[in-house]
Amino acid sequence: MNKDTQGAQATNTSVLPIQGVIPEIRQYFLTAHELVLEAPPGAGKTTVVPLSLLDEAWLQGKKIVMLEPRRIAARAAASRMAQLLGEPVGKRVGYQVRHDKKISRETKIEVITEGVLTRRLQSDPSLENVALLIFDEFHERNLESDLGLALALQGRELFRESDEPLKILVMSATLDGGAISKLLSVGSDGARIIRSEGRAFPVEAIYGKTIPLRDSIVGSIVQVIESSLELDSKSILVFLPGQKEILAVQKQLLLRLGANSKKVVSVLPLYGSLSMEQQQRAIAPLTPSDEGQIPLKVVLSTDLAETSLTIEGVSVVIDSGLRREPAFDANSGMTRLNTRRISKASSTQRMGRAGRLEPGKCYRMWSEDQQNQLIEYSAPEILQADLAPLALNLLSWGVESPEDLAWLNKPPSGAYGQALSLLRKLGVLDPSGESLSEHGKAISGIPAHPRIAHMLVCSMQVGQLEMGAALAAILSERLPSLGRGVDLSFYVSVVVGEIPCDRPHRAWLTRMQRSSKLFTGLLSSYVERQISKNELDDDQTIGYLIACAYPDRIAHRKASSDTRFQLSSGRSVQLDKSDDLASSEWLAVAELGGNSRIGTTKRDDRIFQASKLDSELFESHLAHLKDINEIVEWSEQWGRFVAEERVVLGEIVLSREKLTRVPDSAKRDILCKMIRKQGLGVLSWSAELEQWRARVILVQLTDQNQAWPNMSDTSLLQTLEYWLSPHLSDVSSIADLKKIDLKQVLSNELSWPLSQELERLAPQKIKVPSGSQIAIDYLQSPPVLAVKLQEMFGSEQAPAILNGALKLVVHLLSPARRPIQVTQDLLGFWRGSYHEVKKEMKGRYPKHPWPDNPIEASPSKFTKARS
Repeated sequence: MNKDTQGAQATNTSVLPIQGVIPEIRQYFLTAHELVLEAPPGAGKTTVVPLSLLDEAWLQGKKIVMLEPRRIAARAAASRMAQLLGEPVGKRVGYQVRHDKKISRETKIEVITEGVLTRRLQSDPSLENVALLIFDEFHERNLESDLGLALALQGRELFRESDEPLKILVMSATLDGGAISKLLSVGSDGARIIRSEGRAFPVEAIYGKTIPLRDSIVGSIVQVIESSLELDSKSILVFLPGQKEILAVQKQLLLRLGANSKKVVSVLPLYGSLSMEQQQRAIAPLTPSDEGQIPLKVVLSTDLAETSLTIEGVSVVIDSGLRREPAFDANSGMTRLNTRRISKASSTQRMGRAGRLEPGKCYRMWSEDQQNQLIEYSAPEILQADLAPLALNLLSWGVESPEDLAWLNKPPSGAYGQALSLLRKLGVLDPSGESLSEHGKAISGIPAHPRIAHMLVCSMQVGQLEMGAALAAILSERLPSLGRGVDLSFYVSVVVGEIPCDRPHRAWLTRMQRSSKLFTGLLSSYVERQISKNELDDDQTIGYLIACAYPDRIAHRKASSDTRFQLSSGRSVQLDKSDDLASSEWLAVAELGGNSRIGTTKRDDRIFQASKLDSELFESHLAHLKDINEIVEWSEQWGRFVAEERVVLGEIVLSREKLTRVPDSAKRDILCKMIRKQGLGVLSWSAELEQWRARVILVQLTDQNQAWPNMSDTSLLQTLEYWLSPHLSDVSSIADLKKIDLKQVLSNELSWPLSQELERLAPQKIKVPSGSQIAIDYLQSPPVLAVKLQEMFGSEQAPAILNGALKLVVHLLSPARRPIQVTQDLLGFWRGSYHEVKKEMKGRYPKHPWPDNPIEASPSKFTKARS
């Protein structure tokens, strides 16, 4: 393996590096209001900077609010600052994250997650009680952080007094500080950038062999972990792309370590859907054993541990070089999880985790050449995310277009347009489509994706809030496998207590029940409880609620298939044949597509979460999803003209009825459009007709004295309405098109005089010296006359057309009618290469004449005997 070194030997470990720039930060904020702070992981910015500003006079009794991109990081930061103050969390330092907060009247520093800030800005655009807003780890470029910064900048401009402006501090390990600086201070030279060099022990980079993205990394990772435990005897932080790989590595590693291991090793997973207790166990230092031995730990983490957290006791990093990131497809309306290679910035941050406490090692599961090929930074989430939550937030803020706000990267127009389309389907927009409806205003206050918030309101309206809240909790988090396929009804029954939960998933159940209870409480706060008279039965509810949240993912079984379904969006999806829902005619699908690696292709997306859907709901609770369309079109699938009234659910046809009257003009227009799309080949072209058209085209191009019609493909397609449309009234299928006498139709474009002139200038046949009438092939250029060699004896010139202006290319044929010479110079041939041809052919065809002087010989179409 190749090696290199990162970092420099640490000096004084008792003083955090960030403390060196604290005086500069405090001095700057005395007169200015926007600052960018760049400091590498481990510099101490997250805890030291807020505490150092706690007693500044410009706070004037207001708070410092700091944003963290992850809940575990927010809790950890608040706990560490409170510890440094010698206080419990919730006094001068507190936190608020989704479904959890510890804040009191004494709290002066609040650590919150980005979603909390967005909701706070909606209710208080000026952030009146906040003096300083800190964006920590901004380089992660989460959608919520970009949105929060955009709203905070506009809120400050519109609602804060100039003598008490909101101060904004953006802190990051690695980012384009110049771009941030300009964004924070529009119209000036930009905000100040302060840099802290940080402190790190040297880290040795050990490169391996690059593993293709399509291959599993589990086995290779386990081998490197075992080798490192044996060689280094240090605690290890392992970066893996996702939960699937973490659990697989954990299982293999525990089996291999087993009873034979001489070391005490704890294998701890760390990913977002774990309980806070499990996450805390991974990042906390291990306690010594009874014998005083400090055990080793192996933390298997997603990129959660890349910058936001410090993992105690780690001095070895094993990096898979992969991350799993969501990518939104605006065309399908679906978010897919893609496994991609990390950026150079991420590889540097991950490597630095090994050098916090002492010199360390970083095992990279890729080559040094691959390292040089990595992109510099990962793409911001705003460029590849589902923008429906952002669109709802902007509309709640009163912004009609993203263009009205300042962004580092503007939301892509395609994804934003798709987001607005979804909000219309959910009834979130008013009829104008430019502002929120009353329903939209109600769901905008629910801290969940618009789909989930809409579903919660719908659950109240049918008297099924308990099921709706349980389903919302389940859909808001990664679903564990309970061995019951994709049916969400089973999972809801577990959460509401109808079915017992197995012991390994009790922690998940506890989180779901807590989240469900919180959703129930939120609904009473944000939405007026209105129970519909049309309450639903329990066995209809889950499918109905999923259809409310995902109207574009209602699925109908395809004819003659036991695994494939068509979504209302038009896409095709697949369900495992062994699944309990495989026999269902209708499904409501919550999750599909799944975990795809670059370079792989699948014909259909797979269904991962769904429920059976009662089609009777289309006549009642889901009737608003149906449309009635009059369809007058050409069906490429059936190869015929279709005129019918369809009742549709998106792209799914529920019923159809043939239209009895369709204007001929509409039918002819559709047929002409179809022919233009498919080309003239859809009509019936005989060989004779092709030759006739080629003759007309030739004459039209060469005879400028008369108005010949243009018979080229381009011209015929452009003028279909003129020459073909009158003959289309009785056409309903491809077979009907083939019945049209195309020769008669096109011949009508030539007047009688022009038809006669065509025969004179470009005759269909021409008389050769033997007296035979031989057809000319006008499909070749120049036209070709294929004739037996003996029939051209005595002729010194190739036959010509167009009043002698164009000589034909003569293909002289053997008695077996195979070409033996191609020429326009007959005299030259008779005097030259004919004699070589004669030597070769005379023995092969002795019954045919082969005169020594073909110029003076009599032409013949027969053998010597018959002649």
